[in-house]
Amino acid sequence: MLAGAAWAADAEDEDARAKPAVPNIYLDLRTIYATIPAGTLGLGFGNTSLSAAFEALAAQRGATLPSGLPAARSIALDLPLTVDVSDRVSLYGGVSGSSTDLGGGWSSFDITSWNIGVQADLYQQNGGRIPTITLQSTLTQSVPNEQGMTNSFNNVLEFDYALDEDETRGWLAGVQYTYTDIASLIARIKPNTILYAGGYYQWPSNWKFIGRLGVQSFGGAQLAGRTLAAPFTQPILRLDLDRMDDNDNRLFGITAQIAWMPKPSYQLTLRTPLYAVRN
Repeated sequence: MLAGAAWAADAEDEDARAKPAVPNIYLDLRTIYATIPAGTLGLGFGNTSLSAAFEALAAQRGATLPSGLPAARSIALDLPLTVDVSDRVSLYGGVSGSSTDLGGGWSSFDITSWNIGVQADLYQQNGGRIPTITLQSTLTQSVPNEQGMTNSFNNVLEFDYALDEDETRGWLAGVQYTYTDIASLIARIKPNTILYAGGYYQWPSNWKFIGRLGVQSFGGAQLAGRTLAAPFTQPILRLDLDRMDDNDNRLFGITAQIAWMPKPSYQLTLRTPLYAVRN
């Protein structure tokens, strides 16, 4: 009995040492360059702001909604402070800023939105046959808070089926649904939905590749009864290459996205997390 009690105590001590006393805390810095064709919005995977071009036009015209959307280029910074509460739940919130070129030169860099959100594993596979189910929900509000501002609700439900015990390779499937509300009685942006499937592979060197291919369906946007952005249903492709550490913390990442709307829109994202605490 004494030996058993001593073994149990040692096991509890080992678990206490293995469990981090402080969660991961980091600034998940993302630098984004995007091109947006004329007559559409900045749509795609995981956008914290539905339309940088839309917000830039609203700001430049005294928050008066435009009658049409020109082709645009945008450089943006996302600065969400992220806390990994556990291996199942992460909380985040921060601001985004951007500079946009609508054909007449780049605008000044300004804070364009703030966002808060949560990502949670509703179920973890842990070697079983049922895939990990993850829900991510983000609320984004454009600034300044005046006529023409947008509130965007983005929800992603993803299924991750690992093919090995270490979860270094597997299949993905999911859906993203984005609903946007405009503080205006004469404008409306209809929901955007993405259905996708893909897979991932992580090498022993801790480089991880993820590919997602899907179909994006957008209901369009109207301004005073006129079409601001036409509805479409088109393919979308996202490729991620991440450098992880031995505990699956991201050290660096690059994402390339092509979304047909129906003309192609290109987006390149660099992720360079700045850790205050990394377990």
